[in-house]
Amino acid sequence: MTDPRLADQSVFPDPVYKETVLRPLFDGAKDHHVEGFRAIDRAHLVMLAQTGILDADQVREIAGALESIDAEIDPAALVYTGEVEDFFFLIEKELKKRIGPDLGGRLHTARSRNDIDHTLFKLGLRERLNLLINKALKLHSTLIEAAEREQATLIVAYTHGQPAQPTTFGHYLSAIVEFVGRDIERLLQAYRLVDLSPMGAAAITTTGFPTDRALVAELLGFAAPLQNSYSCIAGVDYITATYSAMELMFLHLGRPIQDFQVWTSFEVGQLYVPNSLVQISSIMPQKRNPVPIEHLRHLASQTCGRARAMLTVMHNTPFTDMNDSEGETQSMGYGAFESAYRVLDLLAALVAQVRINPERVRANINRSCITITELADSLVRREGLSFREGHEIAASVAKAVVAAGGDLAGDGYAPFLAAFEHATGRKSALDAAAFAEIVSPEYFVAVRTRFGGPAPEPLQAAITDYKKDAAALAAQHQTILRRQDEAARMLNERFDALKGTA
Repeated sequence: MTDPRLADQSVFPDPVYKETVLRPLFDGAKDHHVEGFRAIDRAHLVMLAQTGILDADQVREIAGALESIDAEIDPAALVYTGEVEDFFFLIEKELKKRIGPDLGGRLHTARSRNDIDHTLFKLGLRERLNLLINKALKLHSTLIEAAEREQATLIVAYTHGQPAQPTTFGHYLSAIVEFVGRDIERLLQAYRLVDLSPMGAAAITTTGFPTDRALVAELLGFAAPLQNSYSCIAGVDYITATYSAMELMFLHLGRPIQDFQVWTSFEVGQLYVPNSLVQISSIMPQKRNPVPIEHLRHLASQTCGRARAMLTVMHNTPFTDMNDSEGETQSMGYGAFESAYRVLDLLAALVAQVRINPERVRANINRSCITITELADSLVRREGLSFREGHEIAASVAKAVVAAGGDLAGDGYAPFLAAFEHATGRKSALDAAAFAEIVSPEYFVAVRTRFGGPAPEPLQAAITDYKKDAAALAAQHQTILRRQDEAARMLNERFDALKGTA
């Protein structure tokens, strides 16, 4: 039987493979990773020079060739022909064309496409995470500003889809502030994995050349090299951590977005969206459609879905370098960032502009008897009853007021007196004015002075804390950005020095 290797007359690349795999990978590299390739080549060359792996004449020629490639080739205009396997080999081909095959091939000393690829992907994620975190920080600050502005603005809070208790819009927004802050912390935690350089791992086990991994990491703006070289090319937890943090953030944001949708409904109507964010029906002129909220909802869901898809692709893959985590998968994940940016920008704009409709809030509070919990509480404090006794009296009052279609403050006192005397065998010491105060939403909020409550003192204290937390998160990110800017400056200087132009 003939050995198929001897009979094989095929030529790479197969035309179907070229169109279904190689061309999309090439296009993805030129669309997303050109600057990353340039930075890696230059940082690696600086390291080869500093460690003496290449001599000064060699690095000077290679540096000049790299610069001429950058000046003469427009990546956006490149069309994949199949002459080379991928974008990496295109650059190497261009180097060899300019300075010969021997010298042109020396740039690849002590590295592999494996460590290059994961460094590229980390650089790509780092750039997108920087923008995502900046936008998330802006939303966080916008929420804090709105919470402070709306500290005393009454709203109806819902549980199980039903009116539950009065609180303030500032108190509600503060709850969003807290989870957005935690979500930013999760993004920064994922960033710490992205911020470790794989360069120097080579294919799997590093190299026998005297490389300086820390120098390359520094020049590329990473915090440090990732220590274990196998982990550098196999540990995709920098991907899963990033997209897990994104999925959680936009899952969480989808919940208040859904609240906003309900609150703008005609039946509830406690949230007013300004005309600038409202579209009018093409056939029903009376309708004000706050469709940006719908777009927020589906874009947040799209972001969750795209982030989850990245985790699914990583599932049950081997613990090694593999294409499952590489070019096309990375490009797919970038779609999650694109929809995420839109959500963060639009939600910040919405939060800054929406207002509460106080008339609708007051009407909904009156007809839903949602201050009745405080009546039960006050009967414990003022009349010495058990909470269960107070609860039963309050329930009787609410039932009577709702049955009569009345208002708790104005119509609840008489039912209260009857229910109190029936339950206790005595008359209540509360007069009508005291009763009206107790069941008012203002009083309900004002007495909830415990840590985390909506009363002015704890809410203002919370907002003060949120401002400090926001400043600390922003400072943490700014420190990272400054380090990366300094690294870019240093890399340019070191690279120019190789050419003798520094």
